[in-house]
Amino acid sequence: MVEKNGASSIDTPKRFARLRQFLGDIPLLAWLFGGLISVLVETQVGDALASVLGLPKVPVLFGCVLALKHPLMLPGALAYVFVIYVATIVLVGKITARPFNLLAEKMIQWPIVIPVAIHLITLYAIMHVWSDISLYRELTLKLTLIAIMLTLSLNIINGYMGEFSCSHPGFMSLGAYGASAIMVLFFVNDRLFGKALLPEALSPFFFPIALILGGVAAALGALLIAIPSFKTRGDYLAIISLAFMFIVKSLFENLQFMGGARGIKGQPDLANLPTVFIWLVICVWVINNFVRSTMGKALNAVRDDEMAAEAMTVNTRRTKMVAFLFAAFWAGVAGGLFAHTVRFINPNTFGVQRLAEVLAMVYFGGLNSVYGSIVGAVSLNLLSEMLRPLALFKWIIIPLLLILIMIYRPTGLVAFKEFDVRKLIQPKHKSEKEV
Repeated sequence: MVEKNGASSIDTPKRFARLRQFLGDIPLLAWLFGGLISVLVETQVGDALASVLGLPKVPVLFGCVLALKHPLMLPGALAYVFVIYVATIVLVGKITARPFNLLAEKMIQWPIVIPVAIHLITLYAIMHVWSDISLYRELTLKLTLIAIMLTLSLNIINGYMGEFSCSHPGFMSLGAYGASAIMVLFFVNDRLFGKALLPEALSPFFFPIALILGGVAAALGALLIAIPSFKTRGDYLAIISLAFMFIVKSLFENLQFMGGARGIKGQPDLANLPTVFIWLVICVWVINNFVRSTMGKALNAVRDDEMAAEAMTVNTRRTKMVAFLFAAFWAGVAGGLFAHTVRFINPNTFGVQRLAEVLAMVYFGGLNSVYGSIVGAVSLNLLSEMLRPLALFKWIIIPLLLILIMIYRPTGLVAFKEFDVRKLIQPKHKSEKEV
């Protein structure tokens, strides 16, 4: 028995190594092409396959929601996911690996904008086809993309700067209320703001301006607490930022011209999937450039040793102020997109639960990493939706998962890893010269 157990424990890493070797020559574009083929296959044969497997309809989120509601349908849901997604993506990726590797060898010689655009267009095509199957999928996907923006912005403070801030729901609410007030005032006939001041046809052109102004409002709110807060560190900053969140929440509850505790509703339906995706791409690009710039390196120096950074002529106070306002701006933009996605906000939307969610996504994914923020936001957001049928038990499973991550991976799943686009688009096989 001991020999058998020992043999099996030794074989397990070998199996993973063989699987990794089998899939290791598939470039990113081949994976994306496989994903596109899989969602196209789902649109054509998804209903028929679900009927054959005894499922009442196409599974919403990879079969988890359906399996949790009806446990007897778990085998059918797993079979559906394997056939439509796993087998199709791996098969197509393996078949197209060689041509896409040859294409990648040529693309790395092109201006970086062209291969990045090709990858992004393919990724958006996957999202568009997948979310077009149901409105629930589309809403979940948009909220996940917004969660990535929010997680990235908080990671600047809690990860790259090394402080602990609890004020992000407050920044998000400032952006949400600011963008909502502008769009409803100018383009919606509302009982709260009165008759629309401009024709509705102009609203798509004003929407980006409203989002930017919402981000500016969040940055100004951050300035109000950054000036006194950065005279303190550690627990004191966390307490001050938490107080700011409650102050902003209480402020909106008592501002009757902004809806009071009832909030604002009826925002124009402008936060469609292409809009949210474009803003996410801009956010990832800008934040990634920021953390890799001289300012980002100075921020890391302040995190590691503030006194040493000052000795090396780093203006620590200015660096922290810029980073704090920059993070608040993107939290405000995310709040504006969130408000126009759900089309209803009130002060309770931006309370302690929102803070717990975004902190969990940051620390689950990984500190000081753009990769980590994306992984944390996507995994926890989708996991929360998948476990929705469990109701109260969902809030037992997710915290337990976070505890395990904090025990075995204290810095998160993908921490301290740079987001390098050139490494993502390069070919996955060795050339003859390298051999």
